[in-house]
Amino acid sequence: MERDRIDCVGALVYDDQHRLLLVQRANEPGRGLWSLPGGRVEPGEDDPTAVAREVAEETGLQVVVGDLVGEVERDAPGQRLYVIRDYQAEPVGGTLKAGDDADDARFVSRDEFENLPTATLLASTLAQWNALPG
Repeated sequence: MERDRIDCVGALVYDDQHRLLLVQRANEPGRGLWSLPGGRVEPGEDDPTAVAREVAEETGLQVVVGDLVGEVERDAPGQRLYVIRDYQAEPVGGTLKAGDDADDARFVSRDEFENLPTATLLASTLAQWNALPG
């Protein structure tokens, strides 16, 4: 049986020290865990528009969206499937602060990343993409 696919996007945003922007999720799935800023693509949006909106909503930062880094699939409620496309994004403005879907938002070094409770498979996926911080 074909599962319903839910289009989602995420952002790989680094600062000038190559620390990676993460948000602590305020809601399920993964409440309390740290992950890339991102979320569902809304009707009528293309991926770059959705990435920029989600980063602004969750972190307060304005970004310019770049290349697709990779795509992952994760189980969603009700036998559905999240299809998450992660993009490079460059911070160009705004003030870093946790937004409506996030309890916290910060740039993290490799050491900090390895000591945070991160979303399922985030570390291994970023390692595969050679996209870990620092």
